[in-house]
Amino acid sequence: MGVWDFIQNEVLGMKWLNRLIGDFLTVCGVDIGGKIGGSIQFFLYDMIKIMVLLGILILVISFIQSYFPPERTKKILGRFRGVWANCIAALLGMVTPFCSCSSIPLFIGFTSAGLPLGVTFSFLISSPMVDLGSLVLLMSVFGWKIAVPYLLLGLVIAVVGGTLIDKIGLNDQVHEFIRKANSIDLPQEELTFKDRIQYAWEQLVSTAKKLFPYILIGVGIGALIHNWIPEDYIIQLLGKGNPFGVAIATVTGVPMYADIFGTIPIAEALLNKGAQLGVVLSFMMSVTTLSLPSIIMLKKAIKPKLLCIFVVICTIGIIIVGYFFNAIQNLII
Repeated sequence: MGVWDFIQNEVLGMKWLNRLIGDFLTVCGVDIGGKIGGSIQFFLYDMIKIMVLLGILILVISFIQSYFPPERTKKILGRFRGVWANCIAALLGMVTPFCSCSSIPLFIGFTSAGLPLGVTFSFLISSPMVDLGSLVLLMSVFGWKIAVPYLLLGLVIAVVGGTLIDKIGLNDQVHEFIRKANSIDLPQEELTFKDRIQYAWEQLVSTAKKLFPYILIGVGIGALIHNWIPEDYIIQLLGKGNPFGVAIATVTGVPMYADIFGTIPIAEALLNKGAQLGVVLSFMMSVTTLSLPSIIMLKKAIKPKLLCIFVVICTIGIIIVGYFFNAIQNLII
């Protein structure tokens, strides 16, 4: 086993944990080759692995976030113009909250501060879709050949989407109370290293409490798919035989509300059952970017025309990404 394979399988993927849980269950008399035993092993392994990775990632990302409070982020974005501003906004979205609903208040704040609408939408798209957590977690499950293109294509969707919204000229589609809100520049207190660690810990506790139920549900669904739903059914619905699998997965993901940590177990189980790679990645993107709760929240800030354009741009981008991964699946798996 090469160094990278060891990092991917044993460090990020924590395969040793899966073996340890399997041995423990076997000693306890549980048949891990059966449906019930296999489900228990899948559930315990994914639950522990995701929570451990979640804790480490939140600490690291929150520490980085402490250097980018909203006012400082606004000033950074304000230095750039045109497509470069969209690129910077998309990159900054990578170190912001893990779910779409958490990103919307920042989007509203940036819009109120007078940043170009297209720039704020590049941030809004990239923040839940391609945060650093998604990169590490995707690498732990699917490997870098899938994780890196997923990240890059997500950034492309964010930049292109924001640029299109800017070119169309839809500033009047933002509700009046947001466009006319006063942005107050407050002096930023310089945090000490101890303050940043404290901030990261508080973010870890807060985010873990919020995400735990969704991770629990996601891992439970993943265990159900992995051990109880017939493989032939998954292949028929989401496999190569169905050219509409990507579109089905994208639309199916919209009513749900979860982040990357809750969707990964479902995607992993679907892929192992024979679903196409592009189908499961489209599902993940749809859930994290276009969840119904986030759309309802966004409706309070922008008018229906702009909301529809945002949803259409994201949906088309996600579907294109899905078919792209379907086309190259044999090359990267």
